[in-house]
Amino acid sequence: MSAATRPATPAAEPVTTTRRLLPWAAALVTVVLWASAFVAIRHLGNDFSPGALTLGRLLVGSLVLGAVLATRSPHWPRREHWPRLLVCGVAWFGIYNVALNAAERRVDAGTAAMLVNIGPILIAVLAGWLLKEGFPRQLVLGSAVAFVGVMVIGSATSSRDGSDTWGVLLCVIAAIAYSIAVVMQKPLLASLPALQVTWLACTIGLVVCLPYTPQLVHETADADLSAIGWVVYLGALPTAVAFTTWAYALARTTAGRLGVTTYLVPPIAILLGWALLGETPAGLAFAGGALCLLGVYVARRR
Repeated sequence: MSAATRPATPAAEPVTTTRRLLPWAAALVTVVLWASAFVAIRHLGNDFSPGALTLGRLLVGSLVLGAVLATRSPHWPRREHWPRLLVCGVAWFGIYNVALNAAERRVDAGTAAMLVNIGPILIAVLAGWLLKEGFPRQLVLGSAVAFVGVMVIGSATSSRDGSDTWGVLLCVIAAIAYSIAVVMQKPLLASLPALQVTWLACTIGLVVCLPYTPQLVHETADADLSAIGWVVYLGALPTAVAFTTWAYALARTTAGRLGVTTYLVPPIAILLGWALLGETPAGLAFAGGALCLLGVYVARRR
């Protein structure tokens, strides 16, 4: 009898481990693609205005997600889902993207990363309060360590001629919009598929940004193929893929713990900027990146 039960144990363990690691893998895909988006936005700063870039990105993202969703038969959201979907689409896909694109024209990447990354702290506070996730000691400690790492990166990469006040304000607006949207998104994923939530929110953001259509048409006509290719990349990967993997991970963990993983975005963005744009990072930025890694590890430990 005991011999008959032994084979079941090793067969069950890989399934459990895989299910535990998949959300973490999805979160890593998200942060790498979002980090690459910072590089792409900097690269496109002279080709597309903030609103036009957001509209182009969301148009591609909505088309890609819609094409995938068309192969499935999801249920249409119920009436009570729409207020959260609207907040998520307007705040995250609309306001956040336009504000961040505009901010990166006024402040350097280090300052932008430091200011936008107040977002995970706001997510932890809002999720602990509104979603009843509480305030685990490891989450608080890990968030603090990672935020110190972001500040070190910011001080290492910021320009010394002062920051534009409007640029700072736009970064803060982006962080607040992103934090509110994540807390609104979390309950939706209990009853709707991640892909459907992402497509609906992306499409809502697209509709909100339609007034930028004349700018997008004009700037696309003047842009070269390389710049247009970067816009397609932003829509297909950092938007369609990364927001879907984010939603998948968010459905399987707490908003506070997942939010902390975005502290990995600044160090990855620095490495990508180094590799793709030839932006040599300061030595202190590597120390800040190490602190971000440590903070995320502490916050996500069980």
